[in-house]
Amino acid sequence: MVKSIPMPTGKGAVTSTSGTVTDPVVTGIGVLAPTGAGVEAHWHAVLAGKSGISRINRFDPTSYPVRFAGQVPGFAAKDHVPGRLIPQTDHWTHLGLAAAAAALADARIDPAELPEYEMAVVTSSSSGGTEFGQHEMERLYLNGPSWVGAYQSIAWFYAATTGQISIRHGMRGPCGVLCCEQAGGLDALGQARRLLRTGSRLVVSGGTDASLCPYGLVAQLTNGHLSTVEDPARAYLPFDAAASGYLPGEGGAILVLESAAGAAARGMGHGYGIIAGYAAGFDPPPGSDRPPALRRTIERALADADVGPADVDVVFADGAGVPEADLAEARALAEVFGPRGVPVTVPKTLTGRLYGGGAALDVATALLSLCDSVIPHTAGPTHLAAGCEIDLVTDQPRDARLNTALVVARGHGGFNAALVLRRPEADRAEGECG
Repeated sequence: MVKSIPMPTGKGAVTSTSGTVTDPVVTGIGVLAPTGAGVEAHWHAVLAGKSGISRINRFDPTSYPVRFAGQVPGFAAKDHVPGRLIPQTDHWTHLGLAAAAAALADARIDPAELPEYEMAVVTSSSSGGTEFGQHEMERLYLNGPSWVGAYQSIAWFYAATTGQISIRHGMRGPCGVLCCEQAGGLDALGQARRLLRTGSRLVVSGGTDASLCPYGLVAQLTNGHLSTVEDPARAYLPFDAAASGYLPGEGGAILVLESAAGAAARGMGHGYGIIAGYAAGFDPPPGSDRPPALRRTIERALADADVGPADVDVVFADGAGVPEADLAEARALAEVFGPRGVPVTVPKTLTGRLYGGGAALDVATALLSLCDSVIPHTAGPTHLAAGCEIDLVTDQPRDARLNTALVVARGHGGFNAALVLRRPEADRAEGECG
């Protein structure tokens, strides 16, 4: 059943005539990821451990230290985006538009039939339209300012995808973008949850990313965390003794969120699942004697969902593949759940880290996991690093009765977020979500 939460009181509290709020449900999912285009293709690839990592083919990576990444297979913008928009927008926005259209179709929603001011859009962005911006700079330096198009001023902008989704579907309610790197996908869904509690009927949310161009890759290299291992199967190994960083990727997921009452009125039941809790935090400065914020963030998300550590059946971890970051995350999980106290998985080893799109894709994967009562495995890792006392699911998927999942995301610079998902109904048969 959908949980009712007592409304907060005091300054800044949200109020309603009933004095309670209900958690939003996810009624539609659109996926464009290295593991495949569409929910079914992605989920089958995840369960099969089929990697979407390959040599970068959007440009020649020979002279770069990183040559492998997760790329969306077979995507052609002309098949998903109006022709006039293609030269005006970046590849990242093309992916977002396609994923949003797929999510709305999955939710069986025709936006033209709903009040335009009751539909909102909130997405996550990390790098913005880097490929579009790179091409415009090339024109500037090679040919002069008259060759730079007017769309340079907006196509790179972090909110471009939000704006284009809003325009295309006539969604004129509250719109925004969260720029918190990998954590942004959870932050966007957290904001979508707030909007549904304050009057919006429907929110399109999630994120995509696409910075696999020379300019985008060079910008990513500056943090020193990308893996330069030449074997793509061994380049991204979160929580493993041989971890050497991560591989980048493109794509992500867009979700449709509705109030439980709205979804029920349309005959959608509880959809794929319920967003039951959310929290965000920010790490103290490097060198500080204060602990990282992740443990506190997880505890706050659980409290927001009104569940305890024992209620969580699986954790979809951030899994950066950077030894010190992995150790910090493993310690936070062990402190909250106990050493090896809950199954942990990192399906993103099949896609690379998708930045603005990564956490939203993790949420989509976690919802499918809850629906089918199976924990997808983490492809790649074979030996846990010292100090990582977690129950990392490897080798093959693990069947389990799942009702509650925790998704964790950490972004470069200190961002971190946690989201709690609930299975649509505790007594619903497996495979009946959506």
